[in-house]
Amino acid sequence: MACRPPGSASYTVVIIPPRSSLYSLDAPRFYLWVKRLKDLEQEKDALCSGMEVLEKARLWYLQRLEENQARQGSFQTQQSGVNPRQDGAAEAWSCLLRSRIQRVNGSLGSVMTEPNVTSGSSASLPDAVTDSDLRWQNTALAQEVSDKNRKISLLEFEKDTILEQLDELQAR
Repeated sequence: MACRPPGSASYTVVIIPPRSSLYSLDAPRFYLWVKRLKDLEQEKDALCSGMEVLEKARLWYLQRLEENQARQGSFQTQQSGVNPRQDGAAEAWSCLLRSRIQRVNGSLGSVMTEPNVTSGSSASLPDAVTDSDLRWQNTALAQEVSDKNRKISLLEFEKDTILEQLDELQAR
């Protein structure tokens, strides 16, 4: 299955009427058949595009995994203590990255396990709209939680910095 190169997503539908007149039953059937072919072609293009994104994501995940393993190795061999300022910023970044990765993993998992995607049966429109609304609300709430976690991490970092400065002042 060959995928089209990016940027070639234009479609032309040519409707050729059957031998009989445009008002026969064959004309609408033919139109619906051509329309369905066009829809299937667009779906194929979307899937190919998704495959390209997934391949890039796979490489990104592998790179992050290698970086993580390298950091673990250097952390285990490190003799001196970690600078709290660097540790706080790294912890905030790690929390944010972990949150985003978990969100992406959850989204991919839901796409692959969604019953009306894999089985070919379609849910009723109100159910689909409700499901879509709930998914959107869940995504918005997850983003809000992520933002709050980032703010909490930054505030904890600032608190630690202020406490260190206080300890330095008291030591003088």
